[in-house]
Amino acid sequence: MHPAHASVAATAGPALLVATVIPAAVHGLRRSPLGERTAVPAAVALPLLVLTHAWAVLGVLGALRPPGGALVTQPALLAAAVLFWLPVLARTRHRLDDAGRCLYLFLAAPLLDLPAVGIVAAGRPAAGLTMITGMLPVGVTAAAVTWRWINREEREARAASPGLGPAHSANGAFISRSSAEGTGKPGR
Repeated sequence: MHPAHASVAATAGPALLVATVIPAAVHGLRRSPLGERTAVPAAVALPLLVLTHAWAVLGVLGALRPPGGALVTQPALLAAAVLFWLPVLARTRHRLDDAGRCLYLFLAAPLLDLPAVGIVAAGRPAAGLTMITGMLPVGVTAAAVTWRWINREEREARAASPGLGPAHSANGAFISRSSAEGTGKPGR
């Protein structure tokens, strides 16, 4: 196998595991008591994954490669990924609220791509871009969590004031949210 192809495969596999397989498994086991026992606060899980991910990815370049190579870094990366996804997907005491999950995931997405920049700078652009592409599901999940949060807020606002539509008065004029909650006068 050509060295460029080997480095692409070495970055694509772990990226897809961290961004797709692990979250799917955590989501499937979200009510498991094991998640409650292993969950850590998001303030611990995010830096742990970012640092472990950087160590595993930059170890491919040889500078940070531990004895045992991928046999050491990949299990550590997968364990850190499980801890990372628990506050987002599992029902644990460390579960983040909607705003926290949005912030957590939108913060994680670019931080997890930083090692790919190092790979590109080291002269392996295909491997770096493959890793960035493999990590795209983190950003997609952040967008989906945000969209679900917005829709939930909208449903709750409608349920709280059943006489008003989402943002219109009885005669169809647009009402700002503050107007609807306050005086009921049409907004500008």
